[in-house]
Amino acid sequence: MSALMGTTRGRFVRGRLRPAWEEEPGRAGLAAKGVTLVLVCLAVLFPVWVVIVTSLSSAKTITETGGLVVIPRDITFIAYQELLSGGQVTRAALVSVGVTVVGTLFSMTVSVLCAFGLSRPGSVLHRPILVFLIATMFFGAGLIPTYLVVQGLGLTDTYLSLILPSALNVFNILVLRAFFMSTAQELIESARIDGAGDLRILWQIVMPLSRAVIAVITLFYAVGYWSAWFNASIYISDPDMLPLQNIMQQLVIKQTRPTGLAQVINTGQLSPLAIQMAVMVLALVPVAVLSPFVQKHFKQGMLTGAIKG
Repeated sequence: MSALMGTTRGRFVRGRLRPAWEEEPGRAGLAAKGVTLVLVCLAVLFPVWVVIVTSLSSAKTITETGGLVVIPRDITFIAYQELLSGGQVTRAALVSVGVTVVGTLFSMTVSVLCAFGLSRPGSVLHRPILVFLIATMFFGAGLIPTYLVVQGLGLTDTYLSLILPSALNVFNILVLRAFFMSTAQELIESARIDGAGDLRILWQIVMPLSRAVIAVITLFYAVGYWSAWFNASIYISDPDMLPLQNIMQQLVIKQTRPTGLAQVINTGQLSPLAIQMAVMVLALVPVAVLSPFVQKHFKQGMLTGAIKG
């Protein structure tokens, strides 16, 4: 009897006998997983396909289909040509690019410096600053006090109002801090013995070892700035200073027409729906292009940093 129990235990340890939820799926299970993944991919990609095809369709095709186009016909790039010909949309796209680049650089610089300082046990006011930052994740001043502060600083109708109010994300700082704390202390101590200062240690040792998490957090900040529209709707009153997301909001929700396109739309050469879809594509392209390059860092950057903290 004992020999049989020992044999069974050994087989269980070797993985031959496993709980039902850990068993290897059969052919039916693998087929079901494959079908499920295909359906999920189609559910995600089909709306994107419709938006792209509609943006490339002529006014006649959109009129005949009664709206959104699924099967491409009479492909034309007139919507993109008109949008990128130097009008309001082109200016808004340049504003979005500038705010995204400058804002991401500023946010990453401050976040990395803050996270590195908080990751050093002997740093000045380490605990109080960390507690203060964490408290801001649960308690906020609200919209009106924030607006009064921005107005009091004279930032309304300036591009700084699109950057400074949302420049820092405490969650991103905590993830960076957790990753920096996992850096081998032997390397840091060796650098200090060689006479390296904190900034040199950060630049030459910590950051090269933290490329994965830095790439992920950079993408988070960049997507946040590129997709932001709320700050501009509150702090910006000059239409020429609005970013691309606000122009898209006006096109889709308020059904307004960008300056310079009214004549093309009135003559029937271009459909307002094609303009709306083309602006959506322009807003989607940067994120879709950058995401695959950072995707490989997500597991190492986010999970490792979160667990080791």
